[in-house]
Amino acid sequence: MERVQVAYINEQGVDLLLVPVDPAFQKHSDTDQLRVCAVLQACATTAGLSGTVVPVWDAGDGRMAFLAPREAHAFLIAIDLGFVVEHINGELRWGGLLEKC
Repeated sequence: MERVQVAYINEQGVDLLLVPVDPAFQKHSDTDQLRVCAVLQACATTAGLSGTVVPVWDAGDGRMAFLAPREAHAFLIAIDLGFVVEHINGELRWGGLLEKC
């Protein structure tokens, strides 16, 4: 069973599921990044979690990168990975290799 930790955050009435991922995530194609997001989103929905899955990763020099809807950018720019780690409060699980929940 595959697992990822999540920080379930409600920011100004918007639910976000922040998922720390390996920095290598940024090297994957846009298609692969979106596929991972879709699988994690489906897993969240199956688990009964509302909100948008947002992968976050270390971009170097103390910066955090993310893949998120534009309306979440202001909040995400204002936080860092330390904030995300401090707010880990759950996990998503699925069958294996990001193929299905």
